Amino acid sequence: MNMMTNLMTSINLIAGTIVTASSHHWLMAWAGLELNMLSILTFIMKPKNPRATEAAIKYFLTQTIASTMMLFSGTVNAIQTGQWNISQMTDKYACTILILAMTMKIGAAPIHFWLPEVMQGSSTMTAMIIASWQKIAPISILFMTYNHLPPKIMVIIGIASATIGGWGGINQTQLRKLMAYSSISNIGWTMVIFTASPHTATLNIAIYMIMIIPAFMLIKKMSLKTLRDSSTTWTSSPLASTMLALMLLSLSGLPPLTGFAPKILILNELIMQNLTPIATIMAMISLISLFFYVRTTYITTMTTPPIMTLTSMKWRLTQSQQKLTSMLMPLSLMTLLITPILTSMT
Repeated sequence: MNMMTNLMTSINLIAGTIVTASSHHWLMAWAGLELNMLSILTFIMKPKNPRATEAAIKYFLTQTIASTMMLFSGTVNAIQTGQWNISQMTDKYACTILILAMTMKIGAAPIHFWLPEVMQGSSTMTAMIIASWQKIAPISILFMTYNHLPPKIMVIIGIASATIGGWGGINQTQLRKLMAYSSISNIGWTMVIFTASPHTATLNIAIYMIMIIPAFMLIKKMSLKTLRDSSTTWTSSPLASTMLALMLLSLSGLPPLTGFAPKILILNELIMQNLTPIATIMAMISLISLFFYVRTTYITTMTTPPIMTLTSMKWRLTQSQQKLTSMLMPLSLMTLLITPILTSMT
């Protein structure tokens, strides 16, 4: 892909998300989602191998069905209420269809099966885009309609996503699949709190993006594919290996790292809403995710065999990548101290 094609595709990818997030009409929201989907397909198919083609087909079919369901829910609501405005989604049947469509869009349970396969078949940077940027448009639609979404369905989807994200990650040795199940688990936390406090849910997604982007960038530059590869990174760069381990622990929500902030805010909000049983369930489910993150960290930092001979560097970060990664790392590790400020914002 030449530079001009890459630039145009990236602009369309960003423009599609902005159109969806800023629109109030269902047809415009649908058009933005389609523009966004067609742009990301170009990045998925870029490696020119059968796995990438398979991932692109799976992504295309899933997103097309989800967009069709979303447009159908808007049509049903317009027939019942005479309104095409997104914020006027008042029909319960249309709201249920919309939740299923957005669940499919972002890869939440029970329609999550496409996400690990698509991320495994894509390149590392494309998988990063799918796990972060591609969630903005569906979350913005949910944010505009949260007043009318059924809370029980959202909580059920959230608990199921957190459970499946934890259990699925335990069996994985491929890092991109492991990050996919991490994304599913994080979406579960977002869906649980969405109807009670949409601002906290949005904050959770934002902090997750801040944490996952530098983690993917390090995985890319260290050429990591599996957990076995991560066990030999210490000889190439001890600092990068340590930072990757800390960022994985931050993604797990282990205090005192950044990932603990959104989880404690969500649990606090659930308790304030008299949903203590749900908060207890989510806290217990998070231990499953914590297990496979700690296992990954253990493999990365504590199982390196003794190597007496000098080894050369297998990779180096360019200057621009060093600057971007060094800017994002402190945000993904050391922003727990501003949790009181985040509480006042939400």
